[in-house]
Amino acid sequence: MQLRGCLLPTAFNNIVGLKPTRGLVSTRGVVPACRSLDCVSVFALSSADALAVLRVLAGYDPEDPYSRPDASVIGLSAVTPPASFRFGIPSELEFFGDGEAERLFHAALRRIETLGGTPIEIDFAPYRETARLLYDGPWLAERFHSLAPLLARDPDALHPVVRAVVEPGARFTAAECFAAQHRLQALIQATRRDWAAMDLLVTPTAGTCYTRAAIDEEPIRRNADLGYYTNFVNLMDLSALAVPAGFTGSGLPFGVSLVAPPFREGFLCAVGHALHAAQGLTVGATCRRLPVGPAAVPADGTGGAATGGRPYGAPAGPAAMPADGTAVRLCVCGSHMSGLPLNGELLRLGARFLGPAHTAAHYRLYCLDSFAPPRPGLLRQEPGAAIEVEVWELPIAAFGALVAGIPAPLAIGRVKLEGGDEVTGFLSEAHATEGARDITAHGGWRGYLAAGGGP
Repeated sequence: MQLRGCLLPTAFNNIVGLKPTRGLVSTRGVVPACRSLDCVSVFALSSADALAVLRVLAGYDPEDPYSRPDASVIGLSAVTPPASFRFGIPSELEFFGDGEAERLFHAALRRIETLGGTPIEIDFAPYRETARLLYDGPWLAERFHSLAPLLARDPDALHPVVRAVVEPGARFTAAECFAAQHRLQALIQATRRDWAAMDLLVTPTAGTCYTRAAIDEEPIRRNADLGYYTNFVNLMDLSALAVPAGFTGSGLPFGVSLVAPPFREGFLCAVGHALHAAQGLTVGATCRRLPVGPAAVPADGTGGAATGGRPYGAPAGPAAMPADGTAVRLCVCGSHMSGLPLNGELLRLGARFLGPAHTAAHYRLYCLDSFAPPRPGLLRQEPGAAIEVEVWELPIAAFGALVAGIPAPLAIGRVKLEGGDEVTGFLSEAHATEGARDITAHGGWRGYLAAGGGP
């Protein structure tokens, strides 16, 4: 668990952070920062796990003056992602010169669209102004009030930077505090038209990730930069979920935040889990991939039928075909892979991600320029190589619907995997590869795209 609803550590550690609605979880016993704004958040490997923990934590506490009666039953039902939804994007984005973060954010937006999201540009100015109130406005007085006894008794007990941030809170007058309260309410009112047009707001969790040295040079300014997309959430009484969204070229994690009105935690976790799973990322510092499935969490917290009773984030295990033959294992090697443009087709058909794999070393991969944009063509051919693929499982009826839409010269056949297992998979007719670019050396379609190939 994380105190005070901070989402930033999730973006820097490839994990999920669920910041619930204020008052949903008791803050009794929490060392306060801004007592009227403080939240207890949950850090987890998946949205489903975070929601399961929140369902245990949530509840009315009559000894917490900020606890909300009967709030715990609202918004915590596990739901499946809606077929369509509207998501807001700030019309002006700030990445503090970090081009890698900007690239990853726009890639995440494209993935959200494949999940059924329709983007809507919004004016971020009211949210940005609200964020500034947290450290530049009289809410510093509340922080100062929390720490005043310690400052009076032992001012050197605080880190010098924390002390420099908090001590100016003593200068605010009561009139200034009321003026800021009135301004905050006006800013909230100005955003109501946004929430009438969108179901959630999508932002970077942080516009960049600073080094420790950069933080040490200008700690207060860098702290403000890092809170650019998060500091408004508690002030505006919103709920939020931060999910991983890939890695920079230097290997640093990046994350996005999904923000919604209060008591929408179940909805946020449903969308967040679908987005997280669609990217095919490992979870946390583990080597495990997040299985595809709804963020529904049954009472026993096992992760539900979508994972066969396994906790979300646990290894998928052998990709076994159900005994009744109602599902098909499908090997994909191109744009249907996690996070790529056609992956949404599999998700909408109810497919479940079983795991990454490689073919046996008897295949070659070609770029078929006859498609716009180009697609890969997998062909069993010697000499061959092991090609990166993914294995999914989908209902037999959904498999039929998928096959009906496959354009020639692509075809469905049997693909042999490393270890000797055979599954149904996408292949290319041999004639289509004559004269096509052989991209086998890249190891797979992702490797080819990463090298600058593709559309």
